Order: sequence, then C-alpha cells, then structure tokens
Amino acid sequence: MTAAPWDPVATARLDRAVLERASRDCPVLHVDMDAFYASVMLRDRPDLAGVPVVIGGGQRGVVLSPSYAARAYGVRSAMPMTRARRLCPGLVVVSPDYDQFSAVSSSVMETFRQVTPQVQVISLDEAFLDVRGSLRRFSSPYAVAEHLRARIHDEQRITCSVGVAGTVGLAKLASRRAKPDGVVVVPPEEVTTFLHPLGVEELWGVGEKTAAMLHRLGLMTIGDIAHTPLPTLHRAIGVAMGTQLHELAWGIDGRTVVPRRGDDEPDKSIGADETFGRDSDDHEVILREVLRLSGKVAGRMRTAQVCGRTVTLKVRFADFTTITRSRTMAEATDVTREIYQTAADLYAALGLQRARIRLVGVRVEGLMPRTRVQRQLVLGGREHGWQEADQAVDRAVLRYGDRAVRPATLLRGDRA
Repeated sequence: MTAAPWDPVATARLDRAVLERASRDCPVLHVDMDAFYASVMLRDRPDLAGVPVVIGGGQRGVVLSPSYAARAYGVRSAMPMTRARRLCPGLVVVSPDYDQFSAVSSSVMETFRQVTPQVQVISLDEAFLDVRGSLRRFSSPYAVAEHLRARIHDEQRITCSVGVAGTVGLAKLASRRAKPDGVVVVPPEEVTTFLHPLGVEELWGVGEKTAAMLHRLGLMTIGDIAHTPLPTLHRAIGVAMGTQLHELAWGIDGRTVVPRRGDDEPDKSIGADETFGRDSDDHEVILREVLRLSGKVAGRMRTAQVCGRTVTLKVRFADFTTITRSRTMAEATDVTREIYQTAADLYAALGLQRARIRLVGVRVEGLMPRTRVQRQLVLGGREHGWQEADQAVDRAVLRYGDRAVRPATLLRGDRA
C-alpha cells in the first residue's frame, strides 16, 4: 500500500475506499487535539491567524502551548518564556483560560462517547478509543476517525489528528504522523514498514536515559532493536526491558483500551449535542431535536442508575456564538418528559424569533445515585406515570433496538 520508508503524506492521498479497507483490522484510535490550548484560545481571534502565538503565564513563566506559526521558530511547550521571545521576537503571548479548556475538553470527550463507550482519556486533549462495537453504525475505523474529525471541527472549531491501528502503541505513533489535522492508518501488513525507520525514542517506555543507552549500543532505530537477537538485548538492558522493547519493535503490544474519565472530567453530568445538517430557525424542528436529545440523556442516566437536578440547554447560532442556560429543579429526576419540559422552557425563555441555529445540546448535571433520590408523591396523582413509561420504553429498546419506541413527534420528524 505504501513505499518504504513510511510516508504519511502519500498515505493521506490514498483513495478513501482504500483507507477504509486498510483500517478494517485496526480497531484502536488515538485522537489528539492539534495545539489544543492555543487552538481554543485563538478560535475567536481571527486577528491572530497565522501570527506566532503562545499560551503562557507572563514574562517569567513558561510556554503552555505554542501555535504552529510559533513552532516554526523553534518554540516548544514547557520552554521558558524568555527563551521563546528570543527565538521569536514578534511573539504574541495570550493568557490561558483553564475553565474554557476544561469545557471544550469535556465536550470533545462526550463526542467520543457518543461513538463508543470504550474511551480511555489520557489528558485534556487526547484519548484512546476502541471502536469495535461501533462498526454496525460506521463502515470502518477510518470512517469513525473522519466522523470525529468533522464533528469536532464543526462543533468546537478546532482540529484533531487521528492514528488508526491494531494496537494502542501503534495508534499513538500514527497520530503523531497525522499532525496537523489528518488521519494515518497503519494496517497489519504495514506495521514493520511503519515502525522500523523510526528512532528508538519513539517506543513506549524509552525515555532520554534509555535512548542514550541504546544509542551507545549502536541501536538508533526501532528496526535496529527488532533485528538484534533477544539474548543480546537481555544482556545489554535487562530481561524485562529487552523483551518489552523487542516485542514493541515487532508491533506486539498487549495493552488494551481501558475506559476511564479524565482527572479534570468528573462524572457529574451526562449530555448530548447535535449539529443540524442545515442551520434552522424552525422552532418545531429545534424542539423536536431537544426532545430527542432529552430522551437520549435520560436513557443514559437510567442505564447509569443516576438522577440529576440541573438541566442545561446549549444553543449554537449560525455565526458560532454559543449560549447556555440552566435551571435547577426541586427534585432530582431521570424522567425524559421532565428533562425535556425544563429544556423546552429554557429554549422558550430565550425569546428567539428568526435566529438560525446550528447546534443544540441538553445536559443534566449534579448527578447522584438513584438510590439516594426519594420522589415526593403528588396528592391525587396517578399510581403509574411517566417514570414507569420510561422504564417500559427502556425494556423495549433493550430487546428491539433504539427505534422500537419513540414519541410520535419524532416519528413525524422522520417523515418530514
């Protein structure tokens, strides 16, 4: 499929159908945001497009993230600000907004989880995904990668790069070569072609000291390690390290994607967003989507056996301006109708006339275990109500699929 040495540019030019076929045995994705902190801070600053910019903490601080224009001057993350200014005298320094970083990161990770629950968050700006279970909806792992890139760009106005491979380690190496804003697929038959020309420091577990030791032994590339007899490696760097590096050099990696949330992403909310195919100012269409999202969120809450009190509505307009409105209810709930009614009231309170809307989202926050929630009975109320109806729907969906039972309003939307 590719010529040696590996050429990610040539790979990117391949026909989509070729890449889809190549990725079929590559269920692991590594998604890495491109210059995340800089991208988030600069997306509303068109005046700084193409200008060398760093996100950082003042004259005596360090560089948190450089833009790609700044990287061209040799500016790197964690570099002292004084050195960065010497390398690039025209450097623009922008103060970081950590709340904004966290909010964007949470939205991105939620987008991943809408594709697969198998998401292992590594940091604010990167995660591994196992998409084996998503291939009933998508034609290939490559199609998943392109779907995620498009959604993140459309909804967050930042870009990401994706590595697609059969193992965690290969996927991470592939995403580095996809930067910026690309996808690199490493099919099983191309593993050694991809790996062996790379420097030994690219291997997982090889830091500066280990790399220096390997260089002293004359091992400069991963291919050098692969073709060194295992007993020789054992004598030089120890049995455990020698075996591990030898296996990795041949693409053998026993690590798997282990679902986990980020340290800055506590599991205190559940939400869902949807970008319209075309911007809409039709209140009926918008409220129909709010209903669908409310049902999706409520269903996930019931699966997780949690309830929440605060409902948040997100609206993004055609010009990408985004607003959120929240309301805290008297009692925690996981009932679709109650979540929808609160979200619909928030939308009505906006008083929008003909504003064109690009995206809507519904989120429930302040989650707590359902066992801790005691719902107040209403005098004269029905013995069975919307809560029992939701539970019946859940049972039908579990047995017959997502579209088995839906509100009539959503059926009308399908026919429209």
